[in-house]
Amino acid sequence: MGDLPSAVLFACTMNSVRSPMAESIMKFLHGHRVFVDSVGVRSGEIDGYAIAVMDEIGIDLGRHHSKTFDDLEDDYFDLVIPLSPQAQHRAVEMTRVMAVDIEFWNTFDPSIIESESREVKLDAFRAVRDELMTRIKARFPVNSVSDT
Repeated sequence: MGDLPSAVLFACTMNSVRSPMAESIMKFLHGHRVFVDSVGVRSGEIDGYAIAVMDEIGIDLGRHHSKTFDDLEDDYFDLVIPLSPQAQHRAVEMTRVMAVDIEFWNTFDPSIIESESREVKLDAFRAVRDELMTRIKARFPVNSVSDT
């Protein structure tokens, strides 16, 4: 899978944790070589824990503005990566008449953790961040692109 797609859309349930993390990781690793966006099935505000754990690795999510599939200004993507079952259904619906690939990466939603402990919650968000980093690096290797 050495060739990078020209446009990737990450999608989850509320565009508040998983898909913004994936979008920002992809942009961090590949810069402007790939157009990357993210959406949710429903709208939601960016989660503070997501901002905190991304900040730990030098990625700023603080300015992310959550949006839904209906808010997309452009629906041309080579690849749509849903991260939740709800997003998978919506992506299939959106791409029914489009020539686009869909890869379902079912990813745990750390916002459902009900612990009172901030550290337990942060650990859950870190686990998702690290899983997304690993999957994105494996699927879109940084060394697959020449910067010459």
